[in-house]
Amino acid sequence: MSDKENGNNAPRPDKVAVVEEVTAKLKEANAVFVSEYRGLTVSQLADLRKPLREAGAEHKVYKNTLVKLAATAAGMDDLIEHLTGPTALTFVSGDVAASAKALTEQAKATPALVVKGGMMGDTVMSADDLKVLADLPPRDVLLAKFAGALQAPLVKTAGLLQALPRNFAYGLDALVQKQEEAA
Repeated sequence: MSDKENGNNAPRPDKVAVVEEVTAKLKEANAVFVSEYRGLTVSQLADLRKPLREAGAEHKVYKNTLVKLAATAAGMDDLIEHLTGPTALTFVSGDVAASAKALTEQAKATPALVVKGGMMGDTVMSADDLKVLADLPPRDVLLAKFAGALQAPLVKTAGLLQALPRNFAYGLDALVQKQEEAA
């Protein structure tokens, strides 16, 4: 007999534990991506998990009803719209763009994997948003470009500051030579 038939409406401890686990993961993650895995083999799922792990993400399958409860508890009600059919969650604790890239590349290689969307912070993301995020250059490249952008005006300023005394010295030298020629 089920719990309801016994008159016990309390949720089972194992389900409560799963909801608490998912809630904690949702709160800790930098981003959460939702994908549909219908038709994927165990080996294809393993092939998906490896690049995601390398990018600092964890790919797990949970029951939608439990994830919906966890999403509500974590204040991520907007995630619920993506929870239809057999879904898996990708919890990103590392580089969000690298994780999105790993997931979308695997979806291209394995048509059975469908990226549905997700959330990054409070922002709801569609599948197209994830593709745009995946196309971003790696974090190191973005940081290098940013550093170069910051450095350029400083180098220009340093050159100008060096030019002032140098030009003054050239002018002073020309004046001295002109005085010597006149004398």
